[in-house]
Amino acid sequence: MDASFVSQMSCICVGPKRAGKTHLLKALENPDCIDETTYSMPTNGTNIFTINLSTRLPNAANPTEKKQTDLNDEKNSNEVSGATELKNKRPKAPLKCIRVLEIGGAMAPLWRQYYEKVSKIIYVVDTSNLCQISAAGVLLYSILAEPRLQRCRILLVLAKMDYAYRQMRNEALLMLQISKLQKEIRQQLTIVEASAVSHVGFGAIYAWLQIP
Repeated sequence: MDASFVSQMSCICVGPKRAGKTHLLKALENPDCIDETTYSMPTNGTNIFTINLSTRLPNAANPTEKKQTDLNDEKNSNEVSGATELKNKRPKAPLKCIRVLEIGGAMAPLWRQYYEKVSKIIYVVDTSNLCQISAAGVLLYSILAEPRLQRCRILLVLAKMDYAYRQMRNEALLMLQISKLQKEIRQQLTIVEASAVSHVGFGAIYAWLQIP
């Protein structure tokens, strides 16, 4: 595979080792290929997934999903110069298909090599493993602090919700200090609870992926 092609993909998926990235992307690519018995080997390198969005129903989001975006959207909208400029802007058509580059958690020291031209990041956290949250937080902070990623859209996926009890979600967000982060970061941050097996959260993820 052409290394330059891989390094310039606009959407990447990262997260700690065994967070469930491969399971999630396989299920998004083909929802019927994942069930309770499916097992994925840890990704030591990279994988590319092609997700067809044209046949998905992005509005069929689970009511338990919670989308959170930083307050910078409102600030940015106030900075637009004049109504004429707004009229001249044509909204971009939703994406019909997107390729996502998954980078293994073991490659965390090398993630920075893949940040060129990235506009979207899917960051996966295993909510059933609270022992992993501290490491997940450190890796997430390094992404948010990266100068090349200041204009990125970031999707924080709280994965494996079918293995976690409800309070784990709140504990995970508390340990990641999300409330504090949202007041300080420039990126647009969206939070979704998801399960590769039950497909909880898939509607919200497809809708996020459709954004140009």
